[in-house]
Amino acid sequence: MHERVRRPLAIAALAFTLLAAGMLLRPLLIPEHETPAVLDQTEIGFSQDMAAHHEQALIMVQRLDSGVDPTVRQLAQQIADAQRMEIGTLLGWLRLANASPDSKHPMAWMTSDSAGAHDHSMPTMAATNGTSMPGMATQTELDALAVARGKDAEVLFLQLMLRHHRGGVAMAKAADQLVASGPVKEAARGMIAAQSQEAGLMTIMLAQRNAQPLS
Repeated sequence: MHERVRRPLAIAALAFTLLAAGMLLRPLLIPEHETPAVLDQTEIGFSQDMAAHHEQALIMVQRLDSGVDPTVRQLAQQIADAQRMEIGTLLGWLRLANASPDSKHPMAWMTSDSAGAHDHSMPTMAATNGTSMPGMATQTELDALAVARGKDAEVLFLQLMLRHHRGGVAMAKAADQLVASGPVKEAARGMIAAQSQEAGLMTIMLAQRNAQPLS
């Protein structure tokens, strides 16, 4: 088989393998049947902001063209299923703590010396609600995704979700450093592992399509 044919097939096979591995790994990463006795302000802020961050990921999946490549569609569904479950966990903790699901001061829990909070390698975009969270898409980008079709939709979705995941990992790393122990810390570590794996897969998928990640 010619090398130019063999290499794309190998990349595709690797992508499917990583996707299957991700589907097996994801459910194990959020601590089950474990509730923090008391949430401190860092845990409350992280839970509020990460729930909002995840909600935008669900919006991106909803706006993805249903006719895209099945591998991209499968990855999008995997992300949606996992992040929907994580939102439920985060909001459940907030309810038990009698805390609002929404933060009045988004990102205030990320102190200046938190790892990842000011990591300039992690892009920060203005969120649609006027706050700032790492990796968030603008309304213009979300609107562009809603009308994109075919390969254009695949590339834009992968670019936006990759940047989104990198931002989520930055937030989770900050929480991991700031929270001493407990289920919230475990959840943050699970998000780091799962979203880093999915980010690697999306990087491969973009390379397959001769596209680059967003800066």
